[in-house]
Amino acid sequence: MTSLFARKPIADLVPDDADSGKGLRRTLGTVDLVALSIGAVIGAGIFSSIGTAAAGQMAADGVTVVRYGAGPALVLSFLLLGAICALAALCYAELASMIPQAGSAYAYTYATLGEVIAWIIGWDLILEYAVGNIAVAISWSGYFVSLLSGFGINVPGWLAHGYREVILAAPDSPLKALIADAPHIAGVPVLLNVPAFAIVALITWLLLIGVRESMRVNKAMVLVKLIVLAVFVVIGVQHINMDNYKPFAPNGFRGIHQGAAIVFFAYIGFDAISTASEETKDPQRTMPRGILLGLLVCTVIYIAVGAVATGIVPYKQLLANDPLAAAFNQAGLQKFTWFIALGAVVATSAVLLVFQYGQARIFMAMARDGLLPKWASKIHPRFRTPYLTTLAIGSLVALGGLVGDAGETYDLTNIGTLFAFSLVAVGVLVLRVIEPDRPRPFRVPFVWPVAILAALACVFVITGLPWEAWVRFAVWLIVGLVIYFMYGRSRSRLRSAA
Repeated sequence: MTSLFARKPIADLVPDDADSGKGLRRTLGTVDLVALSIGAVIGAGIFSSIGTAAAGQMAADGVTVVRYGAGPALVLSFLLLGAICALAALCYAELASMIPQAGSAYAYTYATLGEVIAWIIGWDLILEYAVGNIAVAISWSGYFVSLLSGFGINVPGWLAHGYREVILAAPDSPLKALIADAPHIAGVPVLLNVPAFAIVALITWLLLIGVRESMRVNKAMVLVKLIVLAVFVVIGVQHINMDNYKPFAPNGFRGIHQGAAIVFFAYIGFDAISTASEETKDPQRTMPRGILLGLLVCTVIYIAVGAVATGIVPYKQLLANDPLAAAFNQAGLQKFTWFIALGAVVATSAVLLVFQYGQARIFMAMARDGLLPKWASKIHPRFRTPYLTTLAIGSLVALGGLVGDAGETYDLTNIGTLFAFSLVAVGVLVLRVIEPDRPRPFRVPFVWPVAILAALACVFVITGLPWEAWVRFAVWLIVGLVIYFMYGRSRSRLRSAA
């Protein structure tokens, strides 16, 4: 039993082949990491989930409340999440400066809490990156189709909505009409989200050819999304009606809490920075700066956008797939909605890029430890990227986007990420106890209260998610443990060396 919790020595987690011509290429600086953070964090959450977070959600009967919205107090939900993520980010920064490996939370827990916990985190991160990316791809498709329609180009509905999205839609949803409209093969309707598939294929190709090229594209997309959000804030602030802020918190703290749980999807990307450790110059200094500065910038942007969105229209009118565009439409600013749609397309593209980037590197780290097949750790001799893993993950996400439903993945992604955050915080404390003298280029200030608060705060946010998310998450972890005991445990390099 103790072998299940065997820790991997930190010295073995620090890569030594970055400059040998065989490992990943170190090309990223602080600006790259901040751009990576903005690319991951400012995306589908701010452009889609803030509507539900502000207005709440009703059941199909139109009477039963499924989730209570925060109303104009959405800014407090963002502030609450920013504070919680800041606590978690401090813990990430300490471990990232000590363990500059591509495995992110997986690598950190391997060094602090042991192999079986590391496996659980690695399996859990699939939810954050791969499964979450399916939802982002589907969201991207919706914005892209909306953008095309603004220029008179109409994509047939059966080519822009996946099979499960249509089948799981409410009985009175317009999507149900697509079943009759779509061509049928052997009596089965052809319902394929082709735009979602295409964007994932494009992102996968970009990640294959190199990290430097990918980061250049990411910086360009980050610049576009920041310009779009700046335009939204500058124009929107001129049309704020103070009456829309009343009542400020219509559902009290319960609404703020549940609103934070909903909109947490907007924050899940900040830890993706830590997956870039092996491709970062001077990671001991650069990683903490990139993580903390990126989170600060994103939190300020979220609060500004949330304040403007709930100020220009009554908060209930934000309940839409494209809440920012809906806010401008309701405020009589229709001529700018195409610009918002463009920003959403670019923003979600950047999220796809960063998440695909991070997932491939976590799989690579797990494969190097023997917990996944060896092929997943292979580096392309020319591009110096984990090409087989990138192709495998890209293929799975593309197929999921082709036929999947975004609503099934958001809550699962949130609960998985919060679970990972809480374990990273615990890992910081464990390492402080068992290896107190190990050099720490960055140290969490007031480590005990900060780390304990980080772990408890993440658990607190999880309690705001529906019980279905807990059940699905439990099933996911059980499946992961079965795979570990049937495959990974017997092939673990750490166990073999013991």
